Amino acid sequence: MKILAIESSCDETAVAVTDERHIISSIVATQIEEHKLYGGVVPEIASRRHSESIVSVVNEALSTANCELGDIDAIAVTYAPGLIGSLLVGVNFAKGLALSTGKPIIPVHHLRSHIAANYIDNVDLKPPFLCLVVSGGHSHIVEVKDYTDYSIIGHTHDDAAGECFDKAARALGMPYPGGVHLDKIADSGNPDLFKLPYPKIDGCPYDFSFSGLKTAVINAIHNAEQKGEKVNSADVAAALRQRVCDMLISSTLKAAEDLGYQTVVMSGGVSANSELRKRMSDECKKRGITLYYPELKYCGDNAAMVGVQAYYEHISGNIAGADLNAFATMPIDVLNY
Repeated sequence: MKILAIESSCDETAVAVTDERHIISSIVATQIEEHKLYGGVVPEIASRRHSESIVSVVNEALSTANCELGDIDAIAVTYAPGLIGSLLVGVNFAKGLALSTGKPIIPVHHLRSHIAANYIDNVDLKPPFLCLVVSGGHSHIVEVKDYTDYSIIGHTHDDAAGECFDKAARALGMPYPGGVHLDKIADSGNPDLFKLPYPKIDGCPYDFSFSGLKTAVINAIHNAEQKGEKVNSADVAAALRQRVCDMLISSTLKAAEDLGYQTVVMSGGVSANSELRKRMSDECKKRGITLYYPELKYCGDNAAMVGVQAYYEHISGNIAGADLNAFATMPIDVLNY
């Protein structure tokens, strides 16, 4: 089943052609250089760039796949969650394609597709398993009971882990996207030279809180600047990376132990973090747990993962009509389109 998949939830205009778990083409037009001027994503600019790019990206994805719209069996699109203006560009373009071609339209939840990124290269991976979904906007521990059946086990009560990285990196003077630069510089730092709190949520052993941690880092940097002192960016980055990984790994593995899961999966942009990958791998090996995570190119936003998840949504009968709308927020375990 050939699916033309569209992803435009934030600042990447991405289109892919997929066949079940097989990726025939995957094209991503990034806006990073433009948003770098502002230190983060500007929603109005993002939606405008999606409008400008989507036609050429669709054409390139079809050309690379050596097929035409007539060869496509269904149109898939990310409809939630994300920046509403950006989502609407993708959703309305997908609806137009579906209307003009008579193809069914498959609505795909952004976090479900991040989880599905693991299916692309891990051919033996199938539910049930426990997944840590961690990115710039989301930090969840999700019980994946089946390809379209989910239960949220843990979540952040405020900021996401990726946002914590990005805001701290910005305070250290690093360019957008800060999390990537923070990860690189942390390798040369000493995490023990900069003390950070370990926020916990009473009565919620699987949940996270990154807001206070982010604030602690930013305040320490500003206080040093006011005193005319200079903090060692590498040490701060190393300490923050270590603490965020402490929190993510501890909660995920406790949930796996309590729920009896021997398969753990990671997904989302922060799953590309080098320390998180290494330490989670080491801890899973100690416990006899099988760990999966996507290739680096599938950790960030892309349409290949949307197409893969769309295949399973189609099997489950999740087909949308011409009234499909976009939603800025929506839980992963809820379907509303």
